[in-house]
Amino acid sequence: QVQLVESGGGLVQAGGSLRLSCAASESIASPNGEGWFRQAPGKQRELVAVFASGGSTNYADSVKGRFTISRDNAKNTLYLQMNSLKPEDTAVYYCRVTLWSGVIYWGQGTQVTVSS
Repeated sequence: QVQLVESGGGLVQAGGSLRLSCAASESIASPNGEGWFRQAPGKQRELVAVFASGGSTNYADSVKGRFTISRDNAKNTLYLQMNSLKPEDTAVYYCRVTLWSGVIYWGQGTQVTVSS
């Protein structure tokens, strides 16, 4: 059972930056998707940024130009660099890995709070 552990969340002022990390407990061979999602209070979980199969990236319109997804395969770690943070970015951020078999792994989430 693969475990995903997020870190890097915290409290930051608007305009600040954070980098989230998602470390996998083991190497995941050929995932068909790796990405970040977030869920604000009272709202549904939404896609923030993902690597799709083939390495292409997709971003939510609300974070384009501010957030960057990246990964270090040697460290089995996925990252989300978040710049120019806004209060509306406040949410619990989750990483997710999906396999071609249909199995989906979620991390436990890390809280990001942006103060105005």
